[in-house]
Amino acid sequence: MGARTLGGLDVITLGRSSVDLYGQQIGGRLEDMASFAKYVGGSPTNTAIGAARLGLKAGLITRVGADHMGRFILEALRREGVDTAGVVTDPARLTALVLLGIVDKDTFPLIFYRENCADMAIDMADIDPAWLISARALVIDGTHLSQPGVFAASLEAVRQVKAAGGQIAFDIDYRPVLWGLTTRDMGEQRYVADPEVTRRLATVTPLCDLIIGTEEEVRILGGHEDVITALKAIRAQTNAILVCKLGPDGCAIFPGEVPDRIADGLVVPGFAIEVMNVLGAGDAFSAGFLRGWLGGEDLATCGRWANACGALVVTRHSCAPAMPTFDELQAFMAAQHPMTGEAQNALDHLHWARTRHRDYDALMILAMDHRFQFEEMASDFGADLSRVSAFKRLALRAVDHLAQGHADFGVLLDGRYGAEALSEAGHTTYWIGRPVEVPKSRPLQFETGADVGLDLHTWPVNQVVKCLVLYHPDDEKALRDEQERQLITLFDACRRSGHELLLELILPAGMASDATTRARGMQRLYDLGIKPDWWKLEPVADADNWRHIEAVIADNDPFCRGVVVLGLSAPESELLEAFAVAARFECVKGFAIGRTIFHDVAAQWLRGEMDDDAATAVMADKLSRLVDGWRAIRQPRQ
Repeated sequence: MGARTLGGLDVITLGRSSVDLYGQQIGGRLEDMASFAKYVGGSPTNTAIGAARLGLKAGLITRVGADHMGRFILEALRREGVDTAGVVTDPARLTALVLLGIVDKDTFPLIFYRENCADMAIDMADIDPAWLISARALVIDGTHLSQPGVFAASLEAVRQVKAAGGQIAFDIDYRPVLWGLTTRDMGEQRYVADPEVTRRLATVTPLCDLIIGTEEEVRILGGHEDVITALKAIRAQTNAILVCKLGPDGCAIFPGEVPDRIADGLVVPGFAIEVMNVLGAGDAFSAGFLRGWLGGEDLATCGRWANACGALVVTRHSCAPAMPTFDELQAFMAAQHPMTGEAQNALDHLHWARTRHRDYDALMILAMDHRFQFEEMASDFGADLSRVSAFKRLALRAVDHLAQGHADFGVLLDGRYGAEALSEAGHTTYWIGRPVEVPKSRPLQFETGADVGLDLHTWPVNQVVKCLVLYHPDDEKALRDEQERQLITLFDACRRSGHELLLELILPAGMASDATTRARGMQRLYDLGIKPDWWKLEPVADADNWRHIEAVIADNDPFCRGVVVLGLSAPESELLEAFAVAARFECVKGFAIGRTIFHDVAAQWLRGEMDDDAATAVMADKLSRLVDGWRAIRQPRQ
């Protein structure tokens, strides 16, 4: 397409926005689903997220309800970098829902819950015209031509963008059930011929610069059962680039006259992959094509990028969360196909690392996940264990007092005595970690029992799984093997549940060590395929130690979020000395300190020698001195 530089956005998509509830049991009927995973959904919303991940400046026009699901969509869009100036919150309507299942690679039952839903009330009067026409392109979809109100809104948006010199892309997005052509339990049906639908869709055809659809969608838009005949009928109405998706065979592109055979168009082959879930692949395809088209790439490149994006998504369970980033797309295209297991693992890790949200230049954590230490104190002082829960809430208040909501702060809280504080922390912007290990266990055991993965599915996804392991690379083989099996299980469980993992590695007391020991332990775990999002390591005031640690992380996982320094009850002065060394290394992001801050305060409070306000103030003051010390050391380097 021709260059157009108005500033603002590259692309705005307009239309459906919903919450997808995907059945987690593969191979069964929706009737037999026992649990569902929650994702952002709706074709235009998926495409906006996909475009943003690929590096385009993307915006969305839709409506969501003034409800929990609407807030979920808005928060997800903002995390992904999608401009939400066109997302209106509707107090009178609920956010749309979709229930989906995966029976096999060809069967995907789904039910649309869209009765008077929010996104079917889009009104262009709510949208700032200056924001809209700042975009280089607008994408509309066929579903929103099915009802008069959103039909009018789509045409008005097209009119404004075209008048400003922008480009129009049309994703045919045909769902017969949303046109009232099937029973409501047939949401997966992709094609029902209907001349009225063809007439309605064809009203936008002459206005378009790019039209994308599957063979079935091309047939409904063109009004003919034969795909080539349908394509020629569409061509008679528009000079748009026509893109026909061919599933696993790739796509065929027709920039000009439509030939008599699909094979005589610009056919861009697909990729050899294992299909898990085709839902969302078309939205990823559109995002990939837009990335090339708006970037001035030739059509063959646009098609390859689109095919690759679609291929990546069909291997995954979800739609929007499965969308690739641009470097992931490039890595996929550079790989041999079919991909080896090692290459697939590397690509999966790249996807995981690149789609995590909120980077941290610094992280200062109050560690309050201790359990047996509080049990001992409560026993020593004759205090009821219920008071431990109250004290942990005071600790969270101390963080609040100092942090004032700043995202560089975090808390480590357990689910046994810190459950109430965990719940409160979930409503803040803080980093939140939660322990999974049985305290002092060696070999490592999990509080959840044998099936740690099952328990993690009950945790909110914003909680980071923290696991302390007393581990030495020179441990006796049987012990080491048992601990490593546990860590492999935990790492796999975290990836499956979508939780980040903080691995706290402490050398067992009495075992010999040198400046390489911790790094050797980390390397051994990396060799086993374990790639924690975070490391939590001992406060060693030895530059060689940290130099080896930084090298191991750089060699094995450059996407690692980093290291936080633990405390081990060390005096404040010793911690500041350790900070002075650790802060020289970019991989070290901050600290997670507990007993140095809370132990003496807890003892006095449990004995009744200190009230709530004083305990909160003293803990906030102690934390403040460590924060000030870390910042004073670190900031000159930054």
